[in-house]
Amino acid sequence: MRRLNRKKTLNLVKELDAFPKVPQSYVETSASGGTVSLIAFTTMALLTIMEFSVYQDTWMKYEYEVDKDFSSKLRINIDITVAMKCQYVGADVLDLAETMVASADGLVYEPAIFDLSPQQKEWQRMLQLIQSRLQEEHSLQDVIFKSAFKSASTALPPREDDSSQSPDACRIRGHLYVNKVAGNFHITVGKAIPHPRGHAHLAALVNHDSYNFSHRIDHLSFGELVPGIINPLDGTEKIAVDHNQMFQYFITVVPTKLHTYKISADTHQFSVTE
Repeated sequence: MRRLNRKKTLNLVKELDAFPKVPQSYVETSASGGTVSLIAFTTMALLTIMEFSVYQDTWMKYEYEVDKDFSSKLRINIDITVAMKCQYVGADVLDLAETMVASADGLVYEPAIFDLSPQQKEWQRMLQLIQSRLQEEHSLQDVIFKSAFKSASTALPPREDDSSQSPDACRIRGHLYVNKVAGNFHITVGKAIPHPRGHAHLAALVNHDSYNFSHRIDHLSFGELVPGIINPLDGTEKIAVDHNQMFQYFITVVPTKLHTYKISADTHQFSVTE
């Protein structure tokens, strides 16, 4: 009796099968059918891999909010070469709160050769090419953000030649911490000295014929250093036509929090006008 009920149940289940099996005697394999099956399996595998890659990719999403952290300091990362000897130039910061940040706090003065070596010129040419493309294709900035921490360093490579030329410039590099208020970072003639009403530079001790504000900005950024990120002034080079010519850059800084599935960093973006 139990066997009869089990058989009826099995027959009922078989009748519910929406995919009835074809008898083996009706099945015939062929080379064309095998080729189609192979193409189908390969296509499905590729689609699966592509979908997984899209899942792992970083999608840019922008959110804006007011920076309420006024007490913390803003870090400025600097690597600038000026076509004057180090004993003739000084760099410091003076903000609207009349707070002076002397260059000795975090900047290093290194005697250097202003003219780049062939390898360094190639690096500068590539960096300037990227900068021109970024001005035309703003979406490339998203690609740079996505590749952060994965790209090669954007720092100026060391000289590969053993030049016997004596240093004729000063490389000022390092970092400073400043208040989050409007201010003025300047590199000018003479070392900075404190003053009751602000500050001053000992420019009177430098011969006017030594003035040369030709410069090259190898790197200028704000906040945490993020390898692979190219900033608007990186690779900029200006040549002065006379001793009195000076250069000014007006910069607006915006705090930026960068979050991807691999990294998280607090950095800053900025726009610049000359």
